Amino acid sequence: MAEKVTIGNCELWHGDCREILPLLPPVDLVLTDPPYGIGMAANPVRQAHEKKEWDAEPPAAWLWGLMMEKAKHLIVWGGNYFPLPPTKCFLIWDKDQPDAFSLASCEMAWTNIDRPARTWRFNARHFTGKEHPTQKPDKLMEWCIEKAGNVATVCDPYMGSGTTGVACARMGLQFVGIERERKYFDIACRRIEQAYAQ
Repeated sequence: MAEKVTIGNCELWHGDCREILPLLPPVDLVLTDPPYGIGMAANPVRQAHEKKEWDAEPPAAWLWGLMMEKAKHLIVWGGNYFPLPPTKCFLIWDKDQPDAFSLASCEMAWTNIDRPARTWRFNARHFTGKEHPTQKPDKLMEWCIEKAGNVATVCDPYMGSGTTGVACARMGLQFVGIERERKYFDIACRRIEQAYAQ
């Protein structure tokens, strides 16, 4: 059974987005970083995190249609792994790493925003203290929201450790987040509470 927690302008759901998202009202933006379905949990560089099956399969095809119905704009990290329509606006996180770096030197987010592609540069070596295997920097999510234009309500159906919610709390926006893993849901609640306290 789904559990809802409200913190400031943030409505946080502990449960499965396949069950909760159909019941939610429309929002201005869905900003999310879903499982890519490429077995990332088994990557040796992620040994600090528990080995779970959170990346065993990507979101179901019908969920993409639902997200498009629920939001004017979508920003989907890892969008290059999913069967999404062509777009001219990818948002790129340039990790400012040398070519010899063992991991990807950038990450891509698919969007349906009608503007040219944009790049945000931030050295990944300066990003520490991650509490989720694929956690993104808070400032990256703030940058994404700004690129979406005039946004008041944001949803992240794969909330993880709550970075999108942290960005929304800092920007004074309404946020709805969904996370099925209890550990990460609790981390998200704590981080968003801390964002309001700052």
